[in-house]
Amino acid sequence: MLRTARTFGVAAALTVAVSGVAMADGLRIGALVPTTGDLQVYGETSLNGIRLAVDEINAAGGVLGENIRLRSGDTQTSPQAGVDAAQRLATIEGVHAFVGALASGVTIPVAQSVSRQEGLAQISGASTSPVITDLDDDDFLFRTVPSDAFQGVALAQIARDEGFESLAVLYINNDYGLGLAEAFSEAFEAQGGTIANSASYEPGQSSYRGELRRVGRGGTEGLVLIGYPENGQTIVRQALEGGFFERFVFTDGLRSPEMISAIGAEFMDGTIGSAPRALDDNPGAQHFRDAYREQHGEVPPQPFMDSAYDAVYLIALAAQRAGTTDRVAIRDNLRAVAGPPGERVYPGEWRRALELLEAGEEINYEGASGSVDFDENGDVPGTFAHWRVENGEIVDVRVFAPEE
Repeated sequence: MLRTARTFGVAAALTVAVSGVAMADGLRIGALVPTTGDLQVYGETSLNGIRLAVDEINAAGGVLGENIRLRSGDTQTSPQAGVDAAQRLATIEGVHAFVGALASGVTIPVAQSVSRQEGLAQISGASTSPVITDLDDDDFLFRTVPSDAFQGVALAQIARDEGFESLAVLYINNDYGLGLAEAFSEAFEAQGGTIANSASYEPGQSSYRGELRRVGRGGTEGLVLIGYPENGQTIVRQALEGGFFERFVFTDGLRSPEMISAIGAEFMDGTIGSAPRALDDNPGAQHFRDAYREQHGEVPPQPFMDSAYDAVYLIALAAQRAGTTDRVAIRDNLRAVAGPPGERVYPGEWRRALELLEAGEEINYEGASGSVDFDENGDVPGTFAHWRVENGEIVDVRVFAPEE
């Protein structure tokens, strides 16, 4: 439908007016999370982490004397839906920064089509594709979760420690799946293992028997499955029913109790995997677990809640240090509040952070998810959990930094 110049002028004026209102009544953060679609189970818990951070900061004085206002958009684990949600949050809701998205395949188009174009920082707590490191995003895209360039190495170490010599790889056909499959395969072979077969799959299919037959040829010790719970359940069920595989190696995208309940503990016991996780002695991680447990009763095993929580703290600290909710100013202050040589500040210490900033001191936020020292690409270092399904429960065997 054609739109007149007057229509465009009215729309532009509305956007400016709404943004002005947003700046007048405090920091607005837009949460890009999937409350429907393949990553729904992670979206719900990530949103819990985001809300927890907002509640803590508001209870301790807010940002620039005002409460943070949270707005959310359902990305549906779909690139187009994610871009649409981000555009609405940026232009209609007038948010000053984004937390999210989760899937790399959503985060990347949002960064290029919305964050860069509208000039506001985007911090993903879950997007791990190596493509993000060198993405042309005008330095508006950051993440509080380590790249799969590191998770691939960590997963290879886990698989070798568990005694696997030969594995097949089946990965979802998107930036996350391809990047992690390549990183894992290279690291696994460098450590003396063999990748017998590797193939991608398209989400949303009723049957994956063809893909399973293709990667199952020649006989291997197990299947490395890189994907999300909705399609992952179908793949694992058909792998077991068809006798293609009995042993599985998962990544962070499949660390979910829903996978176990859908397939059955008797079939999932012994499954191993990797996922980003802070070291146990991290005081920020302990605070987050205690605060989350107090608010929700238990801490689920899904990843990305803590890294989404950290993204809120970083945006809030950047705005407080900048003394404004200006979008570009928030972006320009993120590295200054996230790394040395500033005074260390941990989750739950908002009042202390305010006091330090008021006194003109520099701060270094140490996150619930671990170090969030942004490098020149907006990436962070990280540690990973080696986890296993035991008696139907996800149990962390150890947390470690992968060997380079």
